[in-house]
Amino acid sequence: MAHSKALLVLENFIAGKFVPCSSYIDSYNPSTGDVYCRVPDSGKEEVEAAVKAAKAAFPIWSSKSPLERSQILNKLADLIEHDLEAFAQAESKDQGKTITFARTVDIPRAVYNFRFFASSILHHTTECTEMASLGCVHYTSRTPVGVAGLISPWNLPLYLLTWKIAPAIACGNTVVAKPSEMTSVTAWMMCKLLEKAGVPHGVVNVVFGTGAKAGEALVCHPDVPVISFTGSTLTAQRITEKSAPHCKRLSLELGGKNPAIIFDDADLSQCIPTTLRSSFANQGEICLCTSRIFVQRAIYSEFLKRFVAEAKKWKVGNPSDPTVNVGALISKEHLEKVRSYVKKAQAEGAKVLCGEGVDSLTLPTDNQKGYFMLPTVIAEVKDESCCMQEEIFGPVTCVVAFDTEEEVIGRANGVKYGLAATVWSSDVGRVHRLARRLQSGLVWTNCWLIRDLNLPFGGMKASGIGREGAKDSYEFFTEVKTITIKH
Repeated sequence: MAHSKALLVLENFIAGKFVPCSSYIDSYNPSTGDVYCRVPDSGKEEVEAAVKAAKAAFPIWSSKSPLERSQILNKLADLIEHDLEAFAQAESKDQGKTITFARTVDIPRAVYNFRFFASSILHHTTECTEMASLGCVHYTSRTPVGVAGLISPWNLPLYLLTWKIAPAIACGNTVVAKPSEMTSVTAWMMCKLLEKAGVPHGVVNVVFGTGAKAGEALVCHPDVPVISFTGSTLTAQRITEKSAPHCKRLSLELGGKNPAIIFDDADLSQCIPTTLRSSFANQGEICLCTSRIFVQRAIYSEFLKRFVAEAKKWKVGNPSDPTVNVGALISKEHLEKVRSYVKKAQAEGAKVLCGEGVDSLTLPTDNQKGYFMLPTVIAEVKDESCCMQEEIFGPVTCVVAFDTEEEVIGRANGVKYGLAATVWSSDVGRVHRLARRLQSGLVWTNCWLIRDLNLPFGGMKASGIGREGAKDSYEFFTEVKTITIKH
């Protein structure tokens, strides 16, 4: 909890204590471009200490009943909810997202993650079979795995970190978590509440730093049998390689190139505002965001005209302004990467209908050096374009026309990713046909981002390995054994 002048200086949280680090990384406020925070640049030494603490805490924590662990998770949820505004302000400043999004999505969902798994851990059952002719009864038992390594991304910092911590500790594991070095503040704030919530020392350890140093040390540690990672497909490939010698259990939630398929019988009064959200919410920095919009030709012109007109109404600016719809992108480097895709599309002959390079962006004086970008809509882009094939992860979406159901299924599936899709149609039979044939782990129809946490979350193909949710997370974070009793 040290401070150096105006800079916030974070410390690792190991064995129930904040521990300073020998070196630090600058963390920037995306809305101003200024350094405002110093984050530990942890490596093998810090990870070793955290794993040691987690191993020491495991016997006591794993021996607690599900009810005891549930009560502690609920208490932690209450404490975060009590400080919701402080967490929202910190998340907005650290990540660049609007204060409205942080208040209504990020922090409430972080609270709910703890409450959800506090409840679900009380309701799991195991299997039992009988072989009466042999006088045998078989049953299964589930036990926690041990120390779980959790690596979370920068786009939904506390939201996705708690989505991993909550089920891991609910199941009786202890954890070493590594948030993104670009968005570490709310994880650090959460650590300050753990003791008050009743979490024993060493159950939750948080080590800050880069993926190359802290993340790799965690993935390679022989005493961490499970790794849960959310982030890029490229990083996941490295995690898979590094963890292979240890035969670690992996959960990998990766990127997406998500299609929205809009048929001519869609209700555009619902479809257009929802597709705007699915394209530009959180600056387009959500793995579930829509970046390819296929519109049936009969309504293509009308949709495009209305969609672009509404996109131009989205206000970009200071994230702390509650009237702003789009905040700052995470970093200068990421902003340049997203902009480069728009330039590539133009070079290929596509048309930018609004946003980057077309409309002027006026920012408040204090935000002139921030990493802002207007919602950008691209049309007349070919399916083989990088803008239609690669994850951009910014406020950019492409709109193209299609003719038939069969055609659009093939085009929607024609990418290496398979995370999410949305289908807009009033034809129930068509909706079911597409849901079966689309290569996506999630398919929303006539809506977007409505989630039941009981059900599996995850993607196909290059979008990941494994699923997360009540049952899936329980199975991932526990070992199952079959026990046979002869009588």
